[in-house]
Amino acid sequence: MLAYWLLKSEPSAFSIEDLARSPKRTTCWEGVRNYQARNFLRSMSVSDLAFFYHSNADPPAIVGIVEVVKAAYPDHYAWQPGSRYFDDKSSEQNPRWVMIDVRLKQVLHAPCSLESLRGVKGLENMELLRKGSRLSVQPVRKSEWEIIMRLSGAKIRGS
Repeated sequence: MLAYWLLKSEPSAFSIEDLARSPKRTTCWEGVRNYQARNFLRSMSVSDLAFFYHSNADPPAIVGIVEVVKAAYPDHYAWQPGSRYFDDKSSEQNPRWVMIDVRLKQVLHAPCSLESLRGVKGLENMELLRKGSRLSVQPVRKSEWEIIMRLSGAKIRGS
């Protein structure tokens, strides 16, 4: 069963434009170092869809849609000394962190800013809009997905 997600990235680190320029418009989603976010990555399946969200941007906004093309696998950057994602408690024998691969489906012509989503009927309980929410990977309810798809004017098969 198709599930929906939201993935946050700071555009100064990796933007939707960077993804669009990646080979086959595909990349690994590495570096998640929060246990709850990691568990969400672990529960993703191939073909799940996610909003690509620019955090720490002006304005912060949902800017695109990606598809999961490879389910969770060990984040090998955790084993590489010198990597900004290195974790000395993670190893190949006992990987602590995972990543997924995503492919760009669509860049939104009309990004949905965080501010524009506040007060939209049906999004009151969306994790992104919850005060203090900082998770970089979060689930999106089907009803929330459909509302944001309508607001953005996006049209994606399978959503």
